[in-house]
Amino acid sequence: MKLAARVNRISISPTAAVLAAAEKLRAQGADLADFGPGEPDFPTPEHIRKAAVRALEQGRTKYTPTPGVGPLREAICNWHAAQFGSSYTVPECIVTAGAKHAIFNAFCCLLEAGDEVLIPAPFWVSYPDMVQYTGATPVPVMTDAKDGFRLRAEDVSRAITPKTRVLIVNSPSNPSGAVVPEDEFVKIYELCRAKNIWLLTDECYSHFVYGNEKPYSLAGVPGSKPYILVAGSLSKTFAMTGWRIGYLLAPPELISAMTKVQSQSISNPTSIAQYAAIEALTGPMDTVTAMLAEYSRRRDRIVSGLRAIPGVTCVEPGGAFYAYPNISAHLGNGIADATALAKVLLEKQHLVVVPGDAFGTPGYMRLSYATSIERIEEGLRRLEKFFAMAEAAR
Repeated sequence: MKLAARVNRISISPTAAVLAAAEKLRAQGADLADFGPGEPDFPTPEHIRKAAVRALEQGRTKYTPTPGVGPLREAICNWHAAQFGSSYTVPECIVTAGAKHAIFNAFCCLLEAGDEVLIPAPFWVSYPDMVQYTGATPVPVMTDAKDGFRLRAEDVSRAITPKTRVLIVNSPSNPSGAVVPEDEFVKIYELCRAKNIWLLTDECYSHFVYGNEKPYSLAGVPGSKPYILVAGSLSKTFAMTGWRIGYLLAPPELISAMTKVQSQSISNPTSIAQYAAIEALTGPMDTVTAMLAEYSRRRDRIVSGLRAIPGVTCVEPGGAFYAYPNISAHLGNGIADATALAKVLLEKQHLVVVPGDAFGTPGYMRLSYATSIERIEEGLRRLEKFFAMAEAAR
């Protein structure tokens, strides 16, 4: 079958492929130590679930306006203003089926063949494929593990060409957990503004930061609105991954263009999920605090456990809920790369990890600690056992 060239430019999400392989084993009764999922293991808070039930009982099951119901768009703008000091209005907001959908639609509206998009590495696996789907070119911007994988303005400056159209920054980062320092983020923004480059800030993990770090958005910088795009999601912050509610905050001209695209694809995000999202954004956020405290405890355990394994190094993540260890010392002897290692770990140890090759940094692997301490302990035990056996066989 002859398929469109744009489809052949992309591939199945590597994380989705890992999850599919894991589910196949789980269906066969395997006891998996699962570090794969990029989603909270906490349930959606009760008051949000009840809001969805009320929406069903009230018959809110019809089509909605393409960019989302007005009360939700207003709630997003108000919540973002309260959290970050921004000043968006309803015409500058569109509701989407998750932040991935928001970014995809924005790229479809902004990018053409010949454009370049700067993507700091390690990067979320979907960014390059979304760029390639439009015909534009993803350009990795390498960061340094010795600096905690934090993006620096000088890194961006070296990568800019006359073809650069967009820089996308995910802070806190999936997969590394890196948090761009506020002063450095402003420098990056000022560089992009001077070069007439859109800065798309992906804030999906904004509220999962540790220690002295605080949730931060460039949208709080006075005068920044005409030059940045803000992608956000309720998936992580409110444990609502399956509800598929995200948003983009941007100049109204782009929101109008994205509404046009959305009207010809999904029509509108799910009505019931939108009303649940209103409750999430206007209700209490104590569950976020509770989740963060537990993630912090898990982070400490998994990082210390990884560092205790000979040949493994691991930068302490400043945010999100992933550990991103360097396991390159354990490659070779029949295991060519991290992708091959992930496959062997799944088959031999029933241990689920995502290889760093998918994130643009070979020799690493991503471990989600959005799982219980008990499963973290078991996963670390299996990983240490496998590496010890492999070393003994060398």
